[in-house]
Amino acid sequence: METDKCIRVKITTDSGVIILKLYDSTPLHRDNFVKLVKEGFYDSLLFHRVIPQFMIQGGDPLSKNATPGTLLGGGGADMPRIPAEFNSNYFHKKGVIAAARDNNPAKASSACQFYLVEGKVSTDAELNQIEQYYGIKYTPEQRKIYTTIGGTPILDQNYTVFGEVEKGIEVIGKITNVPRDSHDRPLADVRMKIEIAE
Repeated sequence: METDKCIRVKITTDSGVIILKLYDSTPLHRDNFVKLVKEGFYDSLLFHRVIPQFMIQGGDPLSKNATPGTLLGGGGADMPRIPAEFNSNYFHKKGVIAAARDNNPAKASSACQFYLVEGKVSTDAELNQIEQYYGIKYTPEQRKIYTTIGGTPILDQNYTVFGEVEKGIEVIGKITNVPRDSHDRPLADVRMKIEIAE
């Protein structure tokens, strides 16, 4: 189990504040994220892709000065990928932070882009299909969370989960429901500021 020694970060948006705990068991992702946060990398970047009952994605460095309607998501490709750190204890329940990535065989993560899960409630039948298709096995506790609180199980063991929301989970829902264009970019910019939480 994670301890209270975990590093926490604060994401500030116009829709509210989110406090995240970063897992110690995904040290490559934790350390990379903390390094970028301390450098101020994320300040004024956008949540450029928001999908109701799914997730909000941000961290594209090209989003800082992007004009309205510009298609985003390709920024940071010149930065070294982070090797995948899959852990069966960490799954895509509502409120986790995970690393976005391009399509690569090793499922290595983007060095800078991330998403926060809103998701939706799943049925046991849906979870059975995911288990069979991806060859994974959910614990009774994980099933209970997916069938009561929700998440995006279809992403499990495909994208690295490296932390979870401790406060402000409702902010994710506020952001997923803003008006957006055909590329799921909010019509009004949703900017972030990220800092280490004291």
